Amino acid sequence: MKFIVIGITDNPQPFFPPEVLEIIRNGKVFSGGKRHHEIVAPLLPADTEWIDITVPLDAVFKRYHDEVVVFASGDPLFLGFANTLRREFPDAAITIYPTFNSLQMLAHRLVIPYHDMRIVSLTGRPWPEFDCALIERVGKIGVLTDKEHTPATIAQRMLDYGYSGYTMHVGEHLGNPSLEKVATLSLEEAAHRDFSMPNCVILDGKTIENTKPYGIPDIAFALLDGREKMITKMPIRLLTLQALALPKRHVFWDIGFCTGSISIEARLQFPQLHIEAFEIRPECEAIIHENARRLGTPGISVHIGDFLKTDIASFPRPDAVFIGGHGGKLKEMIAKVLTVLADDGVIVMNSVKAPKVLTDSQQLWDETCEEFGLRQEPPMKIVIDEHHPIKILKCRK
Repeated sequence: MKFIVIGITDNPQPFFPPEVLEIIRNGKVFSGGKRHHEIVAPLLPADTEWIDITVPLDAVFKRYHDEVVVFASGDPLFLGFANTLRREFPDAAITIYPTFNSLQMLAHRLVIPYHDMRIVSLTGRPWPEFDCALIERVGKIGVLTDKEHTPATIAQRMLDYGYSGYTMHVGEHLGNPSLEKVATLSLEEAAHRDFSMPNCVILDGKTIENTKPYGIPDIAFALLDGREKMITKMPIRLLTLQALALPKRHVFWDIGFCTGSISIEARLQFPQLHIEAFEIRPECEAIIHENARRLGTPGISVHIGDFLKTDIASFPRPDAVFIGGHGGKLKEMIAKVLTVLADDGVIVMNSVKAPKVLTDSQQLWDETCEEFGLRQEPPMKIVIDEHHPIKILKCRK
């Protein structure tokens, strides 16, 4: 197999150098999106085969044979179709003739440098990579959009989570002389405007604070029924995250999240984490969402209901688990966690020894670890002000 991949813009009368025009004149099999076909159709030789790139892609790949000339948007190696071809046809010969990608063209129109821009693709992809860039307070973000992740929905998400300090630049139909538009807007303006496709976005955060707090003050959280004791205190939170070794983890489960303080602190400090948060009390759902919006931590997946009755088979396997509440069913809870815990995964729980507490949670923890053959690490004992002593307990497979 041989592929020649030619990058084009939205210009209905594209310019190609002589070498590329010669390739098109001699081509037999061509492929690309429907919009690409509309642009290049007048240049294609008669009696050639055109293969539309549509989903499912497997059906498209089965039709590829011999030498295929593929038209793709911008630079085909910039989050583009050439990367897909390299993955699906690792032994194929691939030649690339790129042009400017849409974010480059938007930067050119705005006359702003883009060497320091974080690139995020939301084209057919979910929010996590974009959320991570926000939480990290990246100063300049280039975003590839689609029909679901529009400039308006992007702007609204940023406003919902308190990232209002960005200016949004939107480029529509870049490269098309009659349709091209470039607008510079506040997020409030962008959230209430419709934009035509295709478009892309550059977010400029010159006015945002580029540092995030290390340790969220307890007073910043909305509480369950205003009860101050129903939140893991900030020093304990940070030590708990340390015990979980989150910098090297990928998927974190917070079981019994209550106000969401552990999940939110983890998301803020380690935005690369995929976080699943579980809680049996339905009133806590609104609280964690409010706290996530207050503290700028989008992307936490929230599940309300009895964890022991929750179907967890389809969830990403955790390599770090925090048990914030077990209702006396710690053994059953850990047994369920062990069915999905990654081989190098850890489980952490905070044990409070209070005079009126009848069940010793550390004793229950020790018995459970022994029964399941879990390796414990030495507990860490902490006392804060007049509060009862807390032990951070940790085990691993």
